Amino acid sequence: MNKNLTINFSYGTLEIFGPRDHIAIINEYVTFDNRANCYRARANDYGKIALKLYHKKISFIDNAKNFEPLKHLQFTTPLTPRDHQITALQKWKQNFYNGVVVLPTGSGKSFLAMMAVNLVKRPTLILVPTIDLLHQWATQLEDFFNVPIGMIGGGENNVQTITISTYDSAVIHMEFIGNKFGLIIFDECHHLPGKVNRNAALMCLAPFKLGLTATPERNDDGEAILYQLVGKKVYELHIDEVAGEILAPYETRQIFTQLSETEAIEYAKNREIYTSFLKQHRINFKNNNDWNKFIGLCARSKNGREVFKAYHTQKKIAGGSQQKLFKLWDIIKYHQGERIIVFTADNETAYSIAEQLFLPIITYRTKASERKDILKKFRSGEYQILITSKVLNEGVDVPEASVGVVISGTGSTREHVQRLGRILRAKEDKTAILYEIISQNTAEFYISKRRREHRAYRDNFNI
Repeated sequence: MNKNLTINFSYGTLEIFGPRDHIAIINEYVTFDNRANCYRARANDYGKIALKLYHKKISFIDNAKNFEPLKHLQFTTPLTPRDHQITALQKWKQNFYNGVVVLPTGSGKSFLAMMAVNLVKRPTLILVPTIDLLHQWATQLEDFFNVPIGMIGGGENNVQTITISTYDSAVIHMEFIGNKFGLIIFDECHHLPGKVNRNAALMCLAPFKLGLTATPERNDDGEAILYQLVGKKVYELHIDEVAGEILAPYETRQIFTQLSETEAIEYAKNREIYTSFLKQHRINFKNNNDWNKFIGLCARSKNGREVFKAYHTQKKIAGGSQQKLFKLWDIIKYHQGERIIVFTADNETAYSIAEQLFLPIITYRTKASERKDILKKFRSGEYQILITSKVLNEGVDVPEASVGVVISGTGSTREHVQRLGRILRAKEDKTAILYEIISQNTAEFYISKRRREHRAYRDNFNI
């Protein structure tokens, strides 16, 4: 065994060689790899390992990291940070430059990230969930630092000292580039705990980590995984704390509608088929695995196909009733001249509304060039109303939008807060309004109640 401790980077992991008494100091991070005759650790733990060895005054040969400080990096476009950004950065610094910062959409997460890059002055990798955000970040970084910005994803594979990548592309490339960066920033970091996405963090040795999100809440154990990978939550600012200051003041309004007689009969029939199946198999969706259990039973049961069809039919009826369309039209007429985003839970409902009202629509099926053109026309005011399913829940910067209408959605608190965030970017004399249209005497009532369990919705109007 080597007398000196040596750490190498190897395809997204760390290979560690050295005397056993030194290995014992970092024992919680390593396992012995018989095939390579060395100790192995997750690249993600590099910073913890290095810090522990430093505190124990154990020197080591570092063949793992492949980056140097960016001594001459500085802002070329100075901006004055707000108090909450200064505080968030201080809290992150106090946690050894690791951790998650929770800020509402429109409160300056991107600028905080650039403050972090400027502070640590290390090569930086920024991960984003979408191609739209990839290009949005690249433009902002070029403006602020005036250096070449690398991009990985969307047909690009160009690594620079500051690089942006989609989560998908980072997972593919991280085993080869995971030692080139000292800081990794996870934008919309609630995506990171996914079983595939988390590998992007595990295979990167960047000792400095910053997670940014408006909504860290998840319905699984993902929050715990997020904090394990990035660091604890170091700072949080709530929407209602800054509405009317940093963000636009807002109202939330619930509108209750009735199903038609035909819709009500069809809904009740399909609802009965679905709920009877749940009772028969003791499924209540209180456990995280109940959905997978339901899908598995539908696949195996004799009447499984009928049950699954009934599940979708009752949701479709409640989510896309004719009365909802009438109420939507009333809202559009009342807010004539304002920019309105209409949200649905599924593409089918979105396309149905778009076709009936002759309105532009964006879904995951919309081609990138068409999506870019629609958003451009929406920002300019040529289009004043935009229909979407889930793809605009996050990652679109539309300060002109002041009205949101939730036709249908899931019970997720995160999704509902994201949708509110789409209309809160501040603009002079703007008051944002989020409408939620709910089919009465359906499961939507309880879904709405569940997703509104957030402090941003304490005050609301029922119509």
